[in-house]
Amino acid sequence: MKAAIYTVMAAALTAGAAAGLFAWTVPSRRAASLLRAARDVRPDGTARFEYPFDGTVFPPDLAPPAFTWRAADLAVERWLLAAEFADGRAPLTVFTDAPAWRPGRRTWRRFVARCGAGPATVTALGLSGGGRGAGVLCAATVRVSVSPHPVGAPIFYREVNLPFSEAVKDPSRIRWRLGPVSDSRPRVVLEKLPVCGNCHSFSRDGRVLGMDVDYANDKGSYVTARVEPEIELTPDKLFSWSAYRPEDGVQTFGLLSQVSPDGRYVISTVKDRSVFLPMPDLAFSQLFFPIRGILVVYDRQTGTFAPLPGADDPAYVQSNPAWSPDGRTVIFARSRVHELRRPVRKDAVLLRREECEEFLSGGMTFRYDLCTVPFNNGRGGTARPLPGASGNGASNFFPKYSPDGRWIVFCKAASFMLLQPDSELYIVPSGGGEARRLACNLSRMNSWHSWSPNGRWLVFASKSGSPYTRLFLTQVDERGVSTPAVLLDRFTEPGRAANIPEFVACGDETIRRIRERFVDDASLVRSGIAFQQGGAYDQALVQYRRALALNPDSVDARVNMGAVLSDKNELAAAAECLSEALARAPDNATAWYNLAVTEAKRQRLDEAIRCCAEAARLNPESASAQGNLGVLLVQRGRLSEAEAPLRAALRLDPDKANVHAALGRALAGLGRRQEADRHYAEAARLARGRQGRP
Repeated sequence: MKAAIYTVMAAALTAGAAAGLFAWTVPSRRAASLLRAARDVRPDGTARFEYPFDGTVFPPDLAPPAFTWRAADLAVERWLLAAEFADGRAPLTVFTDAPAWRPGRRTWRRFVARCGAGPATVTALGLSGGGRGAGVLCAATVRVSVSPHPVGAPIFYREVNLPFSEAVKDPSRIRWRLGPVSDSRPRVVLEKLPVCGNCHSFSRDGRVLGMDVDYANDKGSYVTARVEPEIELTPDKLFSWSAYRPEDGVQTFGLLSQVSPDGRYVISTVKDRSVFLPMPDLAFSQLFFPIRGILVVYDRQTGTFAPLPGADDPAYVQSNPAWSPDGRTVIFARSRVHELRRPVRKDAVLLRREECEEFLSGGMTFRYDLCTVPFNNGRGGTARPLPGASGNGASNFFPKYSPDGRWIVFCKAASFMLLQPDSELYIVPSGGGEARRLACNLSRMNSWHSWSPNGRWLVFASKSGSPYTRLFLTQVDERGVSTPAVLLDRFTEPGRAANIPEFVACGDETIRRIRERFVDDASLVRSGIAFQQGGAYDQALVQYRRALALNPDSVDARVNMGAVLSDKNELAAAAECLSEALARAPDNATAWYNLAVTEAKRQRLDEAIRCCAEAARLNPESASAQGNLGVLLVQRGRLSEAEAPLRAALRLDPDKANVHAALGRALAGLGRRQEADRHYAEAARLARGRQGRP
């Protein structure tokens, strides 16, 4: 594998720019002499190009790339960079004090034009001094070409801060950019979305956009819109995957949805369940893979849902759907449904390590095969494993058809899906056959790929050389052979990852701005909850106040705002806010419970007991309400009254150490010492267990 190291690129380029040495010229006599002297310098590994890679093919419409190189422990004082071309004319040269160079646009156009005669050889000479006595200490060379085929289409992609757990807390920091590879920095077209937005896709002609969004606390929400210069995402453009068979009582996220080539349909994984664990590694801060789900198609024309026969078997998880260019075939990743050893909840997303321990320390793998099924106008057919991308002892996922339908590029890793360090890109004939590893693969995680509309280029994401995912290009020829990776180094800003790149078959100015017009008070409450769970109380309050500005009668906003104010010890304001919520919804058990906690902090124990008793009455299955009621009664000396709620709390959650301790105190006060000692011992055991956890 090629290992790309870019950590010094920015500093070196800045130093070179400051020196003002980026003008490329025909060589002086001194430069020509140094080039001749370089013929006698034998490559010994003391100098080498870091970027571009040898054999790189640049698209002709690429913005000027950076050339970087390094020397090992040599007293290099200056560098001479020279490019020699197949046209036989004099080479172009530039002196620089830094081991990096990026041509200006005019110079780059000259470079591209002269590569029309054939590949160029670029040489970096390390010099011992800048005067006439300068000698050549080392030399590095790289051979590059410029393709006759432009990329010819802009790339739409998401730019996100890491780790993902932080991005989820504040989704408004995520941005979407659109621009051609010729751009210095693709422009931001969507930002400050107050709810989470995820996987996006376009119809083949680039006229329909689809995107996952969390609307009104519904993780299954999805928006589709006609592509135009100013796109407004309004409620009438939304639908929810949760609307498919809600009577099943199964949660739905609608994962990895894809718009059909003609823009009429959207296909997605629904009735899903996925491992979705935050991880401590900045580069790979999320472990995600679905373990349950079927494929369902939404018809935008009729507004109806239907499962896709052949990809709706509940014995399998069916995910990662992708359409063939003619819309006649759907390819997807499939594996047997997995039942967890320690199921804790029935939620669609598994966020707790204890639920997924078998995958983390148990050594269990989870692998997918790629299968195809005819779409057949929604009637489906028989799913067939794709030879070369199934039954190979690996996990195969994220398939993408080439625009001519001849090839499928997919990811292969040892296990799981998404953000796998060993994920690599492979290509296989669309009908199946030998899968070949693409030459563009880099050292860490190669994924999230998309074909250019002309079928000549592939954009993909990699974490090679950086914990922040960056975008790369590779040319793919008619034989399915790719070239070394071309870095789109201006597509992201420092400290941000680029993912989900998608070529769009539209002009660069087709989309100038995408504006959210669907957020309501429920969406803002959900955003506030995310901040609240992350301990960002001030940001949470901003969202709750925005929700109340939209809907002054929002009970949820007041209930959660009261909890935040209580956590901030603004107790009088918290009590007022919660009382206002109860004036509107007197049967809201959560409001009663939050008010009980607040009154207890204010040392108003009788009022806290009254509120907690009401919360327990309205929601008798709340271990927290029952337990806190009992604890408060013990504190007030009402021992006989405390026993029932304390026992109810332990029936609901036997691992509450403070409830065992309170019950022990109540029983001891009632003269039942032997029973009390058992609960004291259990409280001590649970407390020790918590202290021993990592």
